[in-house]
Amino acid sequence: MIYRKYGNTGIKLSQLGFGAMRLPDDDEEAVRILRAAVDGGINYIDTAYGYNQSERRVGLALQDGYRDRVFLSTKNPLPDMSLDGWKQRLEESLRRLQTDHIDFYNVIHSMSYDACENFLVKNKALDMILDYKRQGVIRHVVYSTHDTPENVKKCIDTGFFEGMTIQYNLLNRSYADPIAYAHEKGMGVVIMGPVGGGTLGAANSAFKNKLGKSYASTPELAIRFVLANPNVTVALSGMGNMDMVTENLRTASRPDPLSEEELKAVDTAVEELKALEKLYCTGCRYCMPCPNGVDIPGNFANFNRYRVYGALQQAKQHYGWLRHTNEHKKDNSAGACIQCGACMKKCPQKIDIIGQLKEVHRTLGAE
Repeated sequence: MIYRKYGNTGIKLSQLGFGAMRLPDDDEEAVRILRAAVDGGINYIDTAYGYNQSERRVGLALQDGYRDRVFLSTKNPLPDMSLDGWKQRLEESLRRLQTDHIDFYNVIHSMSYDACENFLVKNKALDMILDYKRQGVIRHVVYSTHDTPENVKKCIDTGFFEGMTIQYNLLNRSYADPIAYAHEKGMGVVIMGPVGGGTLGAANSAFKNKLGKSYASTPELAIRFVLANPNVTVALSGMGNMDMVTENLRTASRPDPLSEEELKAVDTAVEELKALEKLYCTGCRYCMPCPNGVDIPGNFANFNRYRVYGALQQAKQHYGWLRHTNEHKKDNSAGACIQCGACMKKCPQKIDIIGQLKEVHRTLGAE
């Protein structure tokens, strides 16, 4: 395993981190997988208060001396501005994790700059957080974010944080500049979604054709791409079985980063794949709104996870989210299409939208 410095903390972390959101439901298997990862050299485990049973299973795995071998990260969501609610969630995380301290505490899960200003500053939560840090309950104050690149830089400039967790992968590089900026400011940078949330989890001929013998698998390529960025400290991978652990440990132990030639080949393949996506739908949204609530561009973009990238299981999962209904949300999936034809009249590409939506539902909506 290769280790990298986490900003100005003096701590060295394994460049591969264990993202615990996708642990198996079986407690014994989850413990076995986590401990195998730690035994293989991973010393950074990331979870969150809201990841269902994840914190509890991580807590089980870190017994029998394993807690002292890892740096633990978890996250506090912010459903409201209540200081008491925030403290209760922190204390609950400590109980679930069976620990008296959290090494890297994302004080706001998916933090926006507005939340930073309103909760940490105006609501004076930062004083409370720093008190926990003085007590040693929180060792390092960090945050995770999906905010705009401009707002991410504003959060960095507050000087409150020692690191951040942010998305970056070979398909989505929109945060490359804030990542470099954070590194320049002495912050650690942890990357979530290096495999695009599963989009890059399947074999892909475009990458294989461009990289030739240096291509082993798309997930390996995706992780190596992230680790080729010198501003990155850790790439998180959500590992749900032992095969994933074995492959990722092998990838993260390679001393050779992607070469300039390989990076150029990756860029060429990505350009081809993105061009292929636009053949099916450019995402112009002229077809919207749908009278029956179907998210037409959303369905097509999700179908491309399967059609372009081969990620069938991930596409089915996202389709299930589009179908999910409750008192606040209608069915936005292709299956809700009533074939009224309103969209067909507005599409500048003259796509057979109704026919395409039928194909989406037939492929992804089967029970």
